[in-house]
Amino acid sequence: MEVISVAGVSKSFGHLPVLQGISFTVAQGEVVAIIGPSGSGKSTLLRAITHLELIDQGSITLAGSVMVKDGVYAPASVLRRVCLKVGLVFQNFNLFPHFSVLRNITEAQVHVLHRTKGAAEARARNLLEKMGLSEKADAYPYALSGGQQQRVSIARALALDPEVLFFDEPTSALDPELTGEILMVIRALAAEKMTMVIVTHEMAFARDVADRVLFMDGGVFIEEGPAEDLIDHPRQERTRAFLKRVRGTG
Repeated sequence: MEVISVAGVSKSFGHLPVLQGISFTVAQGEVVAIIGPSGSGKSTLLRAITHLELIDQGSITLAGSVMVKDGVYAPASVLRRVCLKVGLVFQNFNLFPHFSVLRNITEAQVHVLHRTKGAAEARARNLLEKMGLSEKADAYPYALSGGQQQRVSIARALALDPEVLFFDEPTSALDPELTGEILMVIRALAAEKMTMVIVTHEMAFARDVADRVLFMDGGVFIEEGPAEDLIDHPRQERTRAFLKRVRGTG
């Protein structure tokens, strides 16, 4: 079953084309990694699918609900429902600094899903335990390490029970020693068959965790394939050149 269907999506900022006829699908339980150089359109694609950017052309369907078809968006009531099907974890955490960790995770549950405060807190505490942060419920973001803040961000996204989770460079704002704890969380979610799309520069991680890798450059997909095949044996010269640069060889 397809959870994500993107067809012919294009987006320009002024006269600069950023996405040029992008098409791909993601099946339920699949983990897809999107790799490519900075400025290739990866983050814009994620923002378009999660309705943080409007597209110029194309169609996007999420979990069976049409968000936009041939460049025409669904009514606002439908969009609200569709957007609840997805969660997005940003590279810079985006936690509310004046809220405790617990409130960061419960706020949207109460105001968006209309859960009771008790039910929202129970869900939040369960997720904090899963993230290894049970003792941080009453802490504020400034008192947490970058890795801990990112784990809270993941818990906040999961609290709304999305059908698919998007990650936009989830480790890029972290020191190298903190990257591992975030990758471990994502690996655990992959083992639980959470549908995920991950924009990442961590090639070894993409190879080990993703089912499929898409290489993006210049607003188009240059190559895609099973993760191990594409990372270890890329077919296209542009893909090979990118991977050599990332690995610091050649």
